[in-house]
Amino acid sequence: MLERIYKRIDELYPEMVERRRYLHQYPEVSFQEVKTAKYIAEFYEELGIPYKTNVGGNGVIATLKGNKPGRTVAIRADFDALPIQDEKDVEYKSKINGVMHACGHDGHTATLLALAKTMKEYQEELPGTIEFLHQHAEELGPGGAKPIVESGAIDHVDAVFGTHLWATTPLGKLEISRDVFMAGADRFEITICGKGGHGAYPHETRDSIVIASQLVTEIQQIVSRRIDPLETAVITIGSFHAGEAFNVIADSAKIVGTVRHINTDIQKQIMEEMEKMIRGACVSGDATYKFNYIKGYPPVVNHEEEAILVMEAGKDIEQIHTVEEVKPSMGGEDFAYYTIAKPGAFFFTGAQKEGNTYPHHHPKFDFDERAMPIAAKTLIGAYFAFQQK
Repeated sequence: MLERIYKRIDELYPEMVERRRYLHQYPEVSFQEVKTAKYIAEFYEELGIPYKTNVGGNGVIATLKGNKPGRTVAIRADFDALPIQDEKDVEYKSKINGVMHACGHDGHTATLLALAKTMKEYQEELPGTIEFLHQHAEELGPGGAKPIVESGAIDHVDAVFGTHLWATTPLGKLEISRDVFMAGADRFEITICGKGGHGAYPHETRDSIVIASQLVTEIQQIVSRRIDPLETAVITIGSFHAGEAFNVIADSAKIVGTVRHINTDIQKQIMEEMEKMIRGACVSGDATYKFNYIKGYPPVVNHEEEAILVMEAGKDIEQIHTVEEVKPSMGGEDFAYYTIAKPGAFFFTGAQKEGNTYPHHHPKFDFDERAMPIAAKTLIGAYFAFQQK
C-alpha cells in the first residue's frame, strides 16, 4: 500500500509546487495568518475532509478517519511567515512588502495538503485517524503550538509527528535525534539606568554605556567559565542601543539577546549568573538596572520509539540516501509543546537548493522543492509504522 501512496505523492508534486509558490507570494506574519488559514480551510472543504478553524488562534485541524481500526496520529505543519523583505529574483517572489516565507513554512503547508489529498483517496484502506494539524505562529512567542495543546485539540491523539524542510542539509538526507533535537530558546532584556550628561564631563555622570559594554563581555564568561564544559548553551547579544548624539552620555543603555539551552538546570543557572553579573556591574558603576528574562520555547525532545519509526520509514524511501542521528540544533521550535504533551518526533528533511547557500531567515532564502514529497512520504511512513507497533 505504501508504494502506491508514495507513487501518488510523486504524481502530486506539480500541485505541491504550485501551492507552495502561491503561498510564498502571499505570506502572513505570526498571529495575522487569516487569509492563509482560510486558504487551508477551503482546501479541506473542497476535499470533503471535516475540519475545525480558529484552533488555539488561527490554527486549522482536519480529521481523516480511516475505515480500518487504529490509533490517532497528528501530523503538523506550520504556516506563518516572517517580517523580512524578499530579495530573491524568482517568479514566485513575495508580493507582500516586508513579509516573506524565509523558513519554509509555505513548503510545510503544501506538503501536508498534498498528503491529505493522497490519503483521502486511500481512506477505505486507512487504519486509524490522521489529524492534519496546521499550526499558526511558530515564529513568534508564545507561538501557536502551546495554545493548540491547551485548547484540548490533541487530547485524544496518540502521537504527533512533524518535519522541517532544512535548507542547509543536502537533499535526500534526514536528520533526527532519539532524545533532545532542538534547543530551548529564551529572550532577555537588560536596561542599565545611569545618569546622563555632557560628553566633556564624564565624571559628573554614571555612564550607562560603559557599564553595559562591560556586561557584554562579562556575560560571555557565563558559558566559557561558569557552565560545565560538557553541557551545551549559547548566550548571544543581538541588540545594544544607547544614546543618539556624539557628545552626550546616555541616561540608559539597553541590551537584548537570546539564551539557548538543552538542559533546564543550565537554563536556571544562566538566569542566576546573569542576575549576579548585572547586579555587580551596577553596584560598581553606581547605577540601577531592569532585567527581564522571558522563557521561550522549551527544548524539542523526541521520544525514542517514535524517532526510530521515522528512521525506519526514511530508510524505505528511494529518494533518501542518508538517515543520520545528529546532535541537537541550537535553533528553537514550538513543536516542543507537542512532544511534552504526547509521544512524537520531529526531524529535518534535507532541502538544500543548488546554487542557493542562504540560511533560514535570510532575505534570499529558498529551498529545493523536491524535498516536499520526501517529507510527505516520511511522515506517512512513520504514521503507518506507528499503527503497526
